[in-house]
Amino acid sequence: MAAAQVDGEALLGTVAAAAERAGVFGPVSVRDGMLVCEASGSAEPAFYRVELEGSSVWVSLVMEDRWQSESIESDLVHTGDKLEELLDEELAELGYNSGEVGAPTYQHFRSEDMLFTFRSEVPLAGLDRDAAGERVMQWLRGYEACFRQLGDMDTSNDDE
Repeated sequence: MAAAQVDGEALLGTVAAAAERAGVFGPVSVRDGMLVCEASGSAEPAFYRVELEGSSVWVSLVMEDRWQSESIESDLVHTGDKLEELLDEELAELGYNSGEVGAPTYQHFRSEDMLFTFRSEVPLAGLDRDAAGERVMQWLRGYEACFRQLGDMDTSNDDE
């Protein structure tokens, strides 16, 4: 089953319920045709999203604060790490096999609504609704685990 055949509303509902159970996000909601999960512990407001765009499903991290986005970029520059590799490692820990499905890629840009955005298309070709929901949740959790380690995305341990 191709991504275009997955019921978007049902997919968002399934992933929203799983995101709430995961316990790693702040408030979770479905609004304006997308799933929005607040980044817990972030220095500035930031949100993980699952968005439907035509036949594609995208997982993203968005923020208004330029400094917040630059803190992530700065960490990557200073460590020499590649975001694709960090994301692939986190996805592998969640059971995603990039050798079978394809390595993750990402886009980084400032959106039309002026949000600094990191996003990746989730490969869903050939998956039914349940498997698509599991895959999208893998990617959402992978994004959270990957970005939590970068920049000022996790200030919860700053006082220790």
